[in-house]
Amino acid sequence: MISVGVITRGKYGLRLIENVRTNSNFKISSIELPEQLPDFIETPADFINELIPDKSIFSNDLIIAYTLHPDLAPQIIRLAGENGASAVIIAGGAAMVGGQSEITSLSKKYNINVQVHEICCDIECSGDRIVDEFASCFGRPEVRIKTNNGLVTNVKIIRGAPCGSTWHMAKGLVGTKIDEAPARAGLLIQQYPCRAVRGNKGGIHKAAKLHKESVERALKESV
Repeated sequence: MISVGVITRGKYGLRLIENVRTNSNFKISSIELPEQLPDFIETPADFINELIPDKSIFSNDLIIAYTLHPDLAPQIIRLAGENGASAVIIAGGAAMVGGQSEITSLSKKYNINVQVHEICCDIECSGDRIVDEFASCFGRPEVRIKTNNGLVTNVKIIRGAPCGSTWHMAKGLVGTKIDEAPARAGLLIQQYPCRAVRGNKGGIHKAAKLHKESVERALKESV
């Protein structure tokens, strides 16, 4: 059983904590950053030391960081490496990690697996033991579907979005006509109060597409 440390910022990361506690036996702890942060942080190490004086959060096997600030991501990775974490997932996409060369250098220096995801329902098994154990339960959606008389009767979640949207979708699909289920799956995800970015091709639209495709695959396998 792995341990997961979550760094939240405002509302971001709270649903993941609740869902992981509800739907797994992973040990999970968290620490909160202020919602409002300066646009530019000149000395990230000093800034983080002031906000997080107790560094025990970084000793978890996996760190999931919703820092959502490019100046802070390298310091989060550095502290994770110094305190024994094996992997770090940075949420929010490439714009939230600072320079890629620095991230790669830190990953090599501390022998720590660093992954960056725009949306956490895109996490997959990658060959890293710690990330793969987390991704066995949470990440890119995978479901099994039972049908009867042209209707969806049951949706079993093999792997679901960390935020809990897959569980919301599964409940909403029961009773749906088979031919309408994939489109409804995408709609249910977009109706879920997901905090992914809206208004572009990624974000909430990508989350909806991943869930739609998971239902399409499940229906093919159920035949």
